[in-house]
Formats: sequence, structure tokens, C-alpha cells
Amino acid sequence: MFAVLIDPDKAEEEHLKALLRACNTHEVDFLFIGGSLVTTKNTAFTVDYCKSNSSIPLVLFPGNYLSINESADALLFLSLTSGRNPEYLIGQHVAAAPLLRDSTLEIISTSYILVDGGKTTTASYISGCSPVPHDKPEIAASTALAGELQGHQLIFLDCGSGALHTLNPETVKTVKKWTNLPIICGGGIDTAAKAKILWDAEADLIVVGNAIEKSVALVEAIARARSDKTF
Repeated sequence: MFAVLIDPDKAEEEHLKALLRACNTHEVDFLFIGGSLVTTKNTAFTVDYCKSNSSIPLVLFPGNYLSINESADALLFLSLTSGRNPEYLIGQHVAAAPLLRDSTLEIISTSYILVDGGKTTTASYISGCSPVPHDKPEIAASTALAGELQGHQLIFLDCGSGALHTLNPETVKTVKKWTNLPIICGGGIDTAAKAKILWDAEADLIVVGNAIEKSVALVEAIARARSDKTF
């Protein structure tokens, strides 16, 4: 599957209009809304605009509990399993829990695993956590397995927005071998070829954001690569 990540801080109406047209045309599976650091109040506008112009399910990708918006369809309840910062293991979750209990959002418990993408990303900087080394698939797999045993529903392997390189395919394959959960992959995917490599490594869902902000045409290219994937 294929998801497009929309950063509310960069969600201007003209860009959203073109982006949603491409996503609708090329059957993108999900729209993720959010990011590690959202500094504006544009989340509500972004969610409402997407709801009004697309039937693609909206999934919140929250940096903190302030990113909750009940008009979306679902929320990734992210636990930074690869980190050691209690704020992103449980702290934000405690603050969010009462709000989520009273919402109609589908809550999806997710092990969020940061993997080295060749540079310091917003996610690693804000969380204060060191990413899993790019060439250590077993560490990522052990971390993912711990998340599964804790009862999480998804594994999200992420090199972070603007990463210099994507996930090591061996990391995806090893996590797939060690766990039974669906795997989301993101970070550094700026060509259709890179997306195809991750699908061929058995990623269940790839997420592309930063590169599509620069070129909406990438939506079509990646969608075409999806139909050509081989396992």
C-alpha cells in the first residue's frame, strides 16, 4: 500500500488541491497528517480540506497530543520503541489518553522505530533518541519484536523526513521474518525505484512526504511502481 504524508505547516490550499487530485486519481491508500514538529494551527484546516476533497482515509501521525483532531479517521498511537526517552514512550500517551477515549478515532497502537538515514532528522532531534544503525537489521528486528510482544498492532520503520537514504532492505526483510505485524516504511523515499525496493523487501505500506512536497508528479510515478512490484 501507499500513503502520502502531509505536513500541516506546509499545507497551502493550492498545493493541497493539486496533491489531492493526484492522490485521488492514482488511488493512494491513506493520507497521513502530521509530523514530528508541527508549529502552526493548520492541522484542523488540513484535515477539513482533505475530508472535503477526498474520500481517502485520513490517519493522524502525531508529534504530540496537541496534534489530535477528531475529524480524522484514525490515529497512529506511536510509541518510540527504539528510543529511551520516557516522554515518547508513555508521557505523551498519558496526556492524550483522555482525549482519545472520548473521540471517535480508530486508535492504532504502533511501534515507531527510528533508523539512521544518514543525517540528524527532526524526529531524532526532537525526541533526543539515537536511531538504530542502518546496517544492524537484527537490532531493528529485536526492537520490532519487543513492540509486538507488548501488544502493538503495527511496526513503523522510519529514517525520518529528508533522510539522505532509505531503509536498508535487509532491515525490512529481517523485521518481516521476526514479526507477524504489518510494516510501514518511510524516510528518504524520493524516487519510484526506492519505493519499489522497499515493496520488494515486503514492506506492507510505504509513506512518502518530503519528496512529494517538492513534486506532486511523484505520486503517479510511485503508484505505477506499485503495480510493477515483484515478491
